[in-house]
Amino acid sequence: MKALIVVDLQDDFLPGGSLAVVKGDEIVPVINRLQEKFDLVVATQDWHPANHKSFASQHPTRQVFEVIDLNGLQQVLWPDHCVQGTTGAGFTSAWDSRKVAAIFRKGMQIGVDSYSGFYDNDKQISTGLLGYLRERGVTAVYVCGLAAEFCVYYTSKDAAVAGLDTYFLDFATRPISAEGLVSAKGDLSALGVHIIENEGELTI
Repeated sequence: MKALIVVDLQDDFLPGGSLAVVKGDEIVPVINRLQEKFDLVVATQDWHPANHKSFASQHPTRQVFEVIDLNGLQQVLWPDHCVQGTTGAGFTSAWDSRKVAAIFRKGMQIGVDSYSGFYDNDKQISTGLLGYLRERGVTAVYVCGLAAEFCVYYTSKDAAVAGLDTYFLDFATRPISAEGLVSAKGDLSALGVHIIENEGELTI
């Protein structure tokens, strides 16, 4: 079975949100159209406690986007975003999420961030996504959403490492930085991930 993984299509990552990805809203109608091709659609959702240590607000002497050591891991300090129960943490209403069979929340541990839809960044806590996909007999995943070189990249990377045939849908994601996206795609290609640049190249 083939599954579509929609990563973090939440209001805080869209224009007007606290950690907006430029032109992130452009992919919503693409994903609405794309998901009709799949029998199984799952989603990830950033779901942080208000005092999450990846927030710059929790480090008074630090600046937004500064990189620090957080419990032994490099951590970008983000603006507060996707706080549990807030409007910004919700999925955008422009997305038709009725086809979503399961939602996997991440970033709930105060002291460690979670870019991947599969694990926290220290790989100590699983979201359960991999087990769910295996139980459903999924052998190939197609990954889209936000942001390209962070959560979409790490989700794609972990899927490939787990042995799933993985497709990074470049046309259905947007990056925070163009340079970061180039680096992420190069790394994924080296892992055997299929980079699909244009919707017309996609065959399901």
